[in-house]
Amino acid sequence: MAFQKAVKGTILVGGGALATVLGLSQFAHYRRKQMNLAYVKAADYISEPVNREPPSREAQLLTLQNTSEFDILVIGGGATGSGCALDAVTRGLKTALVERDDFSSGTSSRSTKLIHGGVRYLQKAIMKLDIEQYRMVKEALHERANLLEIAPHLSAPLPIMLPVYKWWQLPYYWVGIKLYDLVAGSNCLKSSYVLSKSRALEHFPMLQKDKLVGAIVYYDGQHNDARMNLAIALTAARYGAATANYMEVVSLLKKTDPQTGKVRVSGARCKDVLTGQEFDVRAKCVINATGPFTDSVRKMDDKDAAAICQPSAGVHIVMPGYYSPESMGLLDPATSDGRVIFFLPWQKMTIAGTTDTPTDVTPHPIPSEEDINFILNEVRNYLSCDVEVRRGDVLAAWSGIRPLVTDPKSADTQSISRNHVVDISESGLITIAGGKWTTYRSMAEDTINAAIKTHNLKAGPSRTVGLFLQGGKDWSPTLYIRLVQDYGLESEVAQHLAATYGDKAFEVAKMASVTGKRWPIVGVRLVSEFPYIEAEVKYGIKEYACTAVDMISRRTRLAFLNVQAAEEALPRIVELMGRELNWDDHKKQEQLETAKKFLYYEMGYKSRSEQLTDRSEISLLPSDIDRYKKRFHKFDADKKGFITIVDVQRVLESINVQMDENTLHEILNEVDLNKNGQVELNEFLQLMSAIQKGRVSGSRLAILMKTAEENLDRRVPIPVDRSCGGF
Repeated sequence: MAFQKAVKGTILVGGGALATVLGLSQFAHYRRKQMNLAYVKAADYISEPVNREPPSREAQLLTLQNTSEFDILVIGGGATGSGCALDAVTRGLKTALVERDDFSSGTSSRSTKLIHGGVRYLQKAIMKLDIEQYRMVKEALHERANLLEIAPHLSAPLPIMLPVYKWWQLPYYWVGIKLYDLVAGSNCLKSSYVLSKSRALEHFPMLQKDKLVGAIVYYDGQHNDARMNLAIALTAARYGAATANYMEVVSLLKKTDPQTGKVRVSGARCKDVLTGQEFDVRAKCVINATGPFTDSVRKMDDKDAAAICQPSAGVHIVMPGYYSPESMGLLDPATSDGRVIFFLPWQKMTIAGTTDTPTDVTPHPIPSEEDINFILNEVRNYLSCDVEVRRGDVLAAWSGIRPLVTDPKSADTQSISRNHVVDISESGLITIAGGKWTTYRSMAEDTINAAIKTHNLKAGPSRTVGLFLQGGKDWSPTLYIRLVQDYGLESEVAQHLAATYGDKAFEVAKMASVTGKRWPIVGVRLVSEFPYIEAEVKYGIKEYACTAVDMISRRTRLAFLNVQAAEEALPRIVELMGRELNWDDHKKQEQLETAKKFLYYEMGYKSRSEQLTDRSEISLLPSDIDRYKKRFHKFDADKKGFITIVDVQRVLESINVQMDENTLHEILNEVDLNKNGQVELNEFLQLMSAIQKGRVSGSRLAILMKTAEENLDRRVPIPVDRSCGGF
């Protein structure tokens, strides 16, 4: 078995010193202009995509079935697998890609959303004089520049602040960050700089100010990871690759090479997960790009194959946007247990993470309450005491499994490099393992190079440097204005569409429904507080979305931003998908239940809901208990010991507030812990106790009852002695 270390030298592309002084809004256009010369060679070899739009999934399945033999069959539709398919097809190789679940359903959609070289890896490289880690960082910084160029709608530079609380750390961190700029060379996004204490608090007002001596700001990239992965897969499909999600490899095909007498992998037996249909897909070369599931495919080839992948779980949480500035991230370089925590603005929310713990491989990783609380505690250490960091403000949480390549005897995943390896088995199965999101393209290039050499395929060099991904070519920062002007979309919705679909946003806008309002003219939202519209569901099906989970998590990012909002949007999403895909009532209900289960377990809804249960303690002061009892009895006028929808409606009518019965039922059901159709006094006190402790926030019933109480108190009758004596 041959292992090829796949960390190569870096090609410096474009840029120049002026990149250090340009503003963020100018960056994408500047990079494109400066890098044109470097990309001419690549562009000369590439014809236009063979398909204006990606073929339908049905058409792709027919291609998979009817093609006698592909040059390359890629197993795995994550960033690396999709990158392999794009690299292969643009070299002129007949390419197929199959994915057991949806594109980016695994680790590639559950990242920190950064495109970065890795500040901590550079630190390790310097401290340990590790040339391999240094080369990995240099390569990643080159790939960072390329990714920002080829998908400008999905990515952008992001300033990240490193707060300093000890004077001696200021020169230490400054030297480290300046070395990061230096290693990036002409690919440096913008030069790092030092901020005084006052300037640091100006940029990040919620920062802990006690003992703060200053801060250092450096630049990395940020992206919409699932949409980026999808753009890679869709681009591969447009260039002619037969790509299909929900196609599971059940076994590998093998045949004996007549020239050498050796048994070689010659394809895979595939099963359509949605229909159960099975058929063979034959190929000269099979590539295993399955991330955490690397070893399971390797064992299909050789049951005695040694494990080369040690999985590590990384948990992230999402909190409201007010926890961080809109355009400044934060890096905690040394947490209480030596890890690194990022605290970043993303999609108008705040993302915090990650943890790093050994884990078992599972297709459905679940964020643990322990990891969520670890992140919250680290966040508290860096935020001002004026900002109450509440458990109830965790709107979503997820766990992603990193496929780290390591000695299987190693127990410490924190010290493992993110280098990738290309493994070629005795039977010719090529496995690409390890690596990181940022370097997916160079990983794919190394893998296809190995495939060409091992299987004697006829193809030229890689052509993906500078190759625009779907939506990127004609995108511009002002594209959203045309969407507003031409279609009558809200500005927020137009900005979202431009940033999600790039130059394909016009196709989504054409599908948008008329609102029936004066403004916006078109674009009915799925939920009021997010800019996702119904037309995206229809368009998402064209992007190979097959389930409701695909739609709430990877075509839109609702599940990653707010699980309750995602659940609220689900019925309408299922209805729209059912109409397009001809689902019957049974199928719709099945999709609804599966999506709710996904939100409950994989996106943190379970942990969120467990903050208030019928076993929750009541830890309130006697004065607080008396106050909350009085509030409760304003609704429970008959002293029954519980309130119902009728009681709430009576109070709301008395203060001239109208609310439909279904909404009231939902509000009470959130607090009805024993599910008997009524909220008892004890349940209300459990709710208020959980709110005081910060475990629950945004309770609609608590806010409703407090507001109603305040309105009722303002309507107390004026005494006679204060109304001129009366008659």
